[in-house]
Amino acid sequence: MITHGKNIKIFTGNSNPKLAGEIADILGIKVGDALVSTFSDGEISVNIGETVRGSDVFVIQSTNEPVNDNLMELLIMIDAFKRASSGRITAVIPYYGYARQDRKAKARDPITAKLVADLITAAGADRVLTMDLHAAQIQGYFDVPLDHLMGESILAKYYIEKGFKEQEDVVVVSPDLGSVARSRKFADRLHCPIAIIDKRRPKANVSEVMNIIGDIKDKRVILLDDMIDTAGTITNGANALVRLGAKEVYACCSHAVLSGPAIERINDSAIKELVMLNTIELPKEKQLDKFTILSVGPMFAEAIRRIYEDISVSKLFED
Repeated sequence: MITHGKNIKIFTGNSNPKLAGEIADILGIKVGDALVSTFSDGEISVNIGETVRGSDVFVIQSTNEPVNDNLMELLIMIDAFKRASSGRITAVIPYYGYARQDRKAKARDPITAKLVADLITAAGADRVLTMDLHAAQIQGYFDVPLDHLMGESILAKYYIEKGFKEQEDVVVVSPDLGSVARSRKFADRLHCPIAIIDKRRPKANVSEVMNIIGDIKDKRVILLDDMIDTAGTITNGANALVRLGAKEVYACCSHAVLSGPAIERINDSAIKELVMLNTIELPKEKQLDKFTILSVGPMFAEAIRRIYEDISVSKLFED
């Protein structure tokens, strides 16, 4: 149980109430009384059932599928708390949707990640807490303080406990050039080398493996990515690694979006085990025997405690 001069209150929308409940249990408090539903025409209705005046409010809501519904729930909840005179509102977004639209890839593209950041700020959020943004520069899109948690430490701890640390036959593989920095940090924790998959993407949600940079022959490889959506990149990479001589292929990610053909692709792929974090609640119909789900609850609970008590959150970024 944590105590402070002002009340702490945790609320959640409909995207990941299970995670919100876990975080609240760790902090020794209850999830706040809020009903988030829809009117008959589909408009979102928010009813807050308790006073929040002067309270330190944390709204836990990932913006995964249905993305727009979950985003609007978050925005409307923030607005409701602002108008109810909350002392401070923190938007806790374990998975930040629209993060892949972070730049203009071609003429006349929107930068939707920035637009969403502006909407969250305009709704009344005083700060944001999130995890493993697809692009690090999104931190700068917000005009309010943002704390960016890294899930790699949770994933690395799992593999260390499984005996992968300092093993000569273990290699961490980056599925593309954009994930190299993340993979290098992860490999440093396991004290093992890295390899890189050189791929090209002829169109959205389609990837082709062109080359493998590094030694993966007769190795146990761990593919690391921030998110898995349609699973084309991760499964094509895993199958290519096996064809080129890898002994076993494991994969891990922070955000298991798993849309479209993802489940079928993973099930039919060379991936022996896929480890994921629960930033997105995975429905039972999408769960496979080769899936292992780790909780981000303790890390978010500690970050919330530190924000609430006005002490440094940076300790969570350190090894």
